[in-house]
Order: sequence, then C-alpha cells, then structure tokens
Amino acid sequence: MCITIPPKHAVSEVIGYLKGKSAIYVARQFGDKQRNFNGENLWARGYAVSTVGFELDKVKEYIANQEKMDSEREEGRF
Repeated sequence: MCITIPPKHAVSEVIGYLKGKSAIYVARQFGDKQRNFNGENLWARGYAVSTVGFELDKVKEYIANQEKMDSEREEGRF
C-alpha cells in the first residue's frame, strides 16, 4: 500500500485507523454480521513505514505487480 500522510497526522494513528476499519469491514463481509471477530486477528501486530522520494514510480509498479510476483514465486517460476 502506498499512501500519503500529511505531516499534521501521526503515522501510527493513520495506520491504526486503516487496520481497525478494514478489519471491521472484512469481519462484517465474511463473518457473522451480528458480531465482530473478538479474539481473532486480521492484521499482524506491527507495521513497517518508509518514505518514498524519487523512486515513487518504482514502488507503485512493485505494488501493482506484487500479486503476480507472489503467485509466480509460489509456482516456482521465480
């Protein structure tokens, strides 16, 4: 995922918000809609953050092709 976070927002707050809201969404879409997944985790506990400058286009290309590359790795073609 490649996102822009304005300096006025803390990275940890933005990531926490994204992880929280997406976990709720997935739980409601694929689980029992009457409950949240208490005790179950969708996301890993941590996260990694890096800045992207002149290499932004390469990072976007990597993200766009990541699924294809992962499937090739699993099939032993990479």
